[in-house]
Amino acid sequence: MSNYFFFADIIGIIAFTISGFIVAMRKNLDILGILIASSLTALGGGVIRDAILSTTPFAFKSLYPALTLFLTMLIFYILKLYERESIERKWIFVLSDTIGLVAFSITGALLAIHAEYNFFGIVTISFITAVGGGVTRDVMINEIPTVLTTDFYGSIAIIIATAFGVLDFFDFVNEFSILTVGIFSILLRLTAYKREWHLPKLS
Repeated sequence: MSNYFFFADIIGIIAFTISGFIVAMRKNLDILGILIASSLTALGGGVIRDAILSTTPFAFKSLYPALTLFLTMLIFYILKLYERESIERKWIFVLSDTIGLVAFSITGALLAIHAEYNFFGIVTISFITAVGGGVTRDVMINEIPTVLTTDFYGSIAIIIATAFGVLDFFDFVNEFSILTVGIFSILLRLTAYKREWHLPKLS
């Protein structure tokens, strides 16, 4: 499973780096602003999670997170993909972003379980890992966090965390259950995107 998490982590970092890059470009930020926005989006959730867990953030121990971040930014800029309208709504990006969201949510939940957190702790850590970076970025640029307004996004992280909280209660967290939750969550997110599902809003 370690290889699965490694590659899923790479995809997640790439997708979230692109997301941060797009937001920064459309906000007309300078080079430093683009770097900060991309870094926060891709790595912020993991750094906040590790800080809560009192461990050295993974982005500061391994080389691949920062390397993936910088290479993605460089390639994205050279190919000028940011000039394409609504690239964040293209299926290839939605799929990679979904895999990243699911992978980060699962990673957060498993780390919380390993730290022997209760159900609330599992949900909180999983959610922060998945969306913490994007929320931090949006706060920095003075916008309402997209997780609070976008289509069925943060809900996926909560569903995943809830599933793992139940699995942990019944002591059924294993490779099969992890893979099952992951596949189900990816299909659910893609279905929600395709059918434009939204959580209800109060008038």
